Amino acid sequence: MKQTRFWKRAGAGFWFFLSLLTAQPGCFQVLAQEGTEQSKRHKLDMAVFKDSVDGKLDMGRFLTEYNGFIPMPQIITEPALGHFGLMLAPVFIKPNKVKVPGKYIPPDITAAFVGFTANNTWGLGALRMASLPKHRLKYRVGAVYADVNLDFYRTLPEVGEEKFGFNFNITGVYGSVLRGVGDTDLYIGIEYSFAHNKIKPDFEFEELPDFVGEEDLDSKLSTLGLRLEFDKRDNIFTPDKGWYLVSTYRLNEKWTGSDYSFEKLNIAAFKFFQATPRWVSGLRLEGTFLMGNAPFYMKPSVAMRGVPMARYQGDQIYTFETEQRYDLNRRWSALLIGGLAKAPLDKESFQDTELVYNYGTGFRYLIARKFKLRTGIDVAWSNDDFGWYIVFGHAWNNRN
Repeated sequence: MKQTRFWKRAGAGFWFFLSLLTAQPGCFQVLAQEGTEQSKRHKLDMAVFKDSVDGKLDMGRFLTEYNGFIPMPQIITEPALGHFGLMLAPVFIKPNKVKVPGKYIPPDITAAFVGFTANNTWGLGALRMASLPKHRLKYRVGAVYADVNLDFYRTLPEVGEEKFGFNFNITGVYGSVLRGVGDTDLYIGIEYSFAHNKIKPDFEFEELPDFVGEEDLDSKLSTLGLRLEFDKRDNIFTPDKGWYLVSTYRLNEKWTGSDYSFEKLNIAAFKFFQATPRWVSGLRLEGTFLMGNAPFYMKPSVAMRGVPMARYQGDQIYTFETEQRYDLNRRWSALLIGGLAKAPLDKESFQDTELVYNYGTGFRYLIARKFKLRTGIDVAWSNDDFGWYIVFGHAWNNRN
């Protein structure tokens, strides 16, 4: 199933206002008393949204002490989805109760979302990411229902590049379990996903184009996967240093319950290091390889900021991207981003494949110091396109 990326937006001040409206009853209590006592209580409650270190807006205490959530009203800015949309996604972040000396234990994350975009795409879903450190286990579960309008591009003889629009009605579930290897940071495990896709062409046609089969219009994907992770980042949201290596092999066959027979291998490496105490350099190197008879919408595509989803599809994807972050002070940071990618087909040489590039800039605000969670806005350009993105955590987290 082609995953729809919803990029997120919420200004820090707007988050603060919305938090007041949606906070849990235990956080804000309505007092019957008038005058000074009520005023003092109100000021005490407002302190929940201020950091104890610098007094700035911060959601950390609300998340940890009040079982709160970040009530993110988000703007969807993906170019392939119409450049504009709205989504509401409460995100609960809880520190793991188990502490392991000398090791970073990621917090547990639970989120739900509902949203729509300018091209009449809409969807809803939920996700849970958590770990059981005593048993050296990590797990993820999720479900989604979406009605997605998405364009795909093909180069036709004597015509050149043409755009084909499709409507996807998607019902999907996902789950994975990983087990730690010994006392290392290497995890290995299995994953499974199922998706039922109903597709309607959104263009005038007498016959379907060659890259679309009749079987694609109503099909099932039942995917079994093997996943390896090596995670030495100092945090999972916005890392300052460390390695993250991940590889996933996914298999679709008749015996797994799929209507197709194909395999997909993804290998990715992310490196973060501090060139200076304020300068964080990030590098991304990634390759995706498709083998077998996959439906057109499952062909891998270039995934970089400034490049619309499914704009450049191939049988292999090679990506190099960098992000340079400079912390102006404790809260605010500026970014520069850039990358190169190619998406060759099996019958096309790597040298002859079009080079896809992106470049851009952005900023971040440290919204939850205890979790090192930063959020902000990026703008990016590519060969023929432009996009702006609301980023929650690190932009590369959406790739894996």
